[in-house]
Amino acid sequence: MADQINFELVSPERLLLSEPVEMVVVPGVEGDFGVLPGHAPLVSTVRPGVIAVFADGKVVQRIFVAGGFAEVTPERCTVLAEQAQAVADIDRAATESEKQVARQDLGEAKDETERARLESRIATAEAKLAALDNPVY
Repeated sequence: MADQINFELVSPERLLLSEPVEMVVVPGVEGDFGVLPGHAPLVSTVRPGVIAVFADGKVVQRIFVAGGFAEVTPERCTVLAEQAQAVADIDRAATESEKQVARQDLGEAKDETERARLESRIATAEAKLAALDNPVY
């Protein structure tokens, strides 16, 4: 197990994944960061993007997260995600529709709180589409 790190992905609904992995790449707000066994302790905010889980030198899972927090220790990486779903499960048409509706609603936003919420929905939809169109790994 010295060549693996324990990875846990938790959403508000449930524990989505808990297993030893070779490496995990997390979309941090300051850029993607890879976590290997022995990583220095770290806490980071997670931006909307894709978590890539590696085993045997290749990506075995791509999971879209809509934001959250990551905690890294030398033995473990835990991501608390606002929303999470496998990239393969993203519905392009539904995501494009959600983005379009949010853009329309943005023009009618009544206050800054509503505006910020809608901008976040747009950014999340754009990140989902980018996950479908531009697989990094």
